[in-house]
Amino acid sequence: MVKFLLYALRWQLSTPILWPIVHYWPGRTGGGGSDLLPVAVANFVGACIFFWVDRFIFKSRAVESWEFLAKGSCHDCGRSDYVRRLVAAPGYDKANDPHPEYRCRECSQRKLQELERRGIRTLRPGS
Repeated sequence: MVKFLLYALRWQLSTPILWPIVHYWPGRTGGGGSDLLPVAVANFVGACIFFWVDRFIFKSRAVESWEFLAKGSCHDCGRSDYVRRLVAAPGYDKANDPHPEYRCRECSQRKLQELERRGIRTLRPGS
């Protein structure tokens, strides 16, 4: 509950930024009075929706997670290049691996094919 309240508070911090946009939007319809309350309510509704969406995206084991290094050494071939590693995917979790294995593009593709043979599906980052 505390995490949700902090998340909702963070959303409310955007209210002073959004209010002038809503208030002074050209051609908007609506009566006089303050637009501050509707903007605050809209932010609260957004927080209620996106708290759960963000939680699913960033905490779910149904979504895979990758780490990339602009310059690193490939675990398999030793080439110093742009390297990456699959951290987590459904049925695969190396998030707490004490010795992460980064691979170059070619070796990463071979490793992903090996994982697919073991039944682990991935989206494969851009080649």
